[in-house]
Amino acid sequence: MRNTKTKRYLAAPLVAAITLTGCGTGGGQELAPASFVSMQEGPGEEYVIGPLDELTIHVWRNDELGAKVQVRPDGRITTPLVPDMPAVGKTPTMLAEDIRLQLSQYISEPIVTVIVNKFAGTFSQQVRVVGATEKPASIPYRANMTLLDAMIAVGGLSEFASGNKAKLIRFDKSTGRQKTYAIRLGDLLRKGDSQANVMLKPGDVIIIPESMF
Repeated sequence: MRNTKTKRYLAAPLVAAITLTGCGTGGGQELAPASFVSMQEGPGEEYVIGPLDELTIHVWRNDELGAKVQVRPDGRITTPLVPDMPAVGKTPTMLAEDIRLQLSQYISEPIVTVIVNKFAGTFSQQVRVVGATEKPASIPYRANMTLLDAMIAVGGLSEFASGNKAKLIRFDKSTGRQKTYAIRLGDLLRKGDSQANVMLKPGDVIIIPESMF
């Protein structure tokens, strides 16, 4: 009988600890904090061109064949000798190669470069912030973007935001499913807790609920 009581008393703190851990702040798994090293500027996933992006096309030693163009809503661009070239869904390197192939019909061994000047980004290349923020928005993803970067871009939390109950939704390519992660925006923005800052990925969705009180 004594052993049963002892086990019961020992189990109680363990159950309480599990309960507290499970409550968390917003539910879902937690992401590792963004380290100083991971936030250094550097190359990321290569950008995919989207509608309304502004591009500079340069053809070496043939400036007249280059152009500054905006990708049309139909996903195409037009440059000298290359009408209606599909651009959306391609990286700048892929688009440059397609233009090079077209121009090779007219000039010998063209060298083409494509630079993205202003970008809107396809949905898969954007980070979306919705809910209780000053200005919900879709933000073009850039290399090494963090949660703090995204929140600065949308003006931070609104007055009634429940920042520590926010969630990050991320598509997992390996499983083909969405995963939900708990994020602590209140601690990050109102307490300056750097451990609450995490790395973002293209396509992330940040959902910020309002406080019930």
